[in-house]
Amino acid sequence: MDLQLAGRRAIVTGGSRGIGRAVAGALLAEGVQVVIAARDAEVLKAAAAELSAAGGATVLAIVTDTASDTSVQALVESTVAELGGVDILVNNAARPGGAGGPGGVGALSTADAAADFNVKVLGYLRTAQAVTPHFVAQGWGRIINIGGLAARQVGLASGSIRNVGVAALTKTLADELGPHGVTVNVVHPGLTLTADHGGSVVLSDEQIQAAAARICIGRAVTADEVAAVVTFLASPLAVAVTGESIAAGGGTLGPIHY
Repeated sequence: MDLQLAGRRAIVTGGSRGIGRAVAGALLAEGVQVVIAARDAEVLKAAAAELSAAGGATVLAIVTDTASDTSVQALVESTVAELGGVDILVNNAARPGGAGGPGGVGALSTADAAADFNVKVLGYLRTAQAVTPHFVAQGWGRIINIGGLAARQVGLASGSIRNVGVAALTKTLADELGPHGVTVNVVHPGLTLTADHGGSVVLSDEQIQAAAARICIGRAVTADEVAAVVTFLASPLAVAVTGESIAAGGGTLGPIHY
């Protein structure tokens, strides 16, 4: 299927590792010019080099802290200057899993929670605000926010709260930007296997097998499989889908979502 993406220009935050890197690779394979953004300059540079070596369209690396208004503005301005514009935003920069740990809400530091939300919720808002004038002016754009299935179940307190916040932000943006040719969706991965675990805690084989027993397809999905969903949503062919929260974790046994 031709996704009609060749020549489009995308920003992928958190693009140096894990799902973000897989998304960047999938977009490049479709002929998209991609800017990957992350905080670690060395990891970002290495990821850009490896993605470029794989072939496809242009890939640029821009060091960015999505917790900073100034840094996000610089990211978008640099993208537009280098590529001549921007068409697609994939928001993925976040602390894996979220803040917190054993002890639940009572043990969650408000400072840790605030830092977590500043990246995953407000960071997504910052980048959306920065690209929106460009999308509206050209009458076309795609925003795909990476959330997480913690939005649909209790786990780490901040992980659940921030992903519900991302879903609310997504729907709000979709309603506002739809008349301007812009679609906005959130993809909720569950347990996702990546080459580098995206910087998250490495799970044992036993933990992965236990988690797989609760997944409809009987295994964890891969970052490339999540990236395939994101890439479709970034395409012109996905115009009928906006404001939606789309699970991409292989299916959760039990609950009905409608």
